[in-house]
Amino acid sequence: MSDKNTDFPQYRKLPNNKAFYRINSNRDFDEVQVLGTKVLRYHHDAKQYPEILRIMSMMDCEEPFIQAGNNEFDGYNERK
Repeated sequence: MSDKNTDFPQYRKLPNNKAFYRINSNRDFDEVQVLGTKVLRYHHDAKQYPEILRIMSMMDCEEPFIQAGNNEFDGYNERK
């Protein structure tokens, strides 16, 4: 996969709407997990090969990741 023409950020989610991702580059992403009424936020920096492969899968919308909009990610990210 070549990211020379890739625009960032990109947004992905899981089909169950319990995890949302903002891909900032081919080496880092932000994650929002919804657990009942709780919203957990994480930042991931890919340093090892499996982490880099995960980002590549997300960018390619490989199962289980699907396309999401920035409003979906931002809506949960802004919740306290």
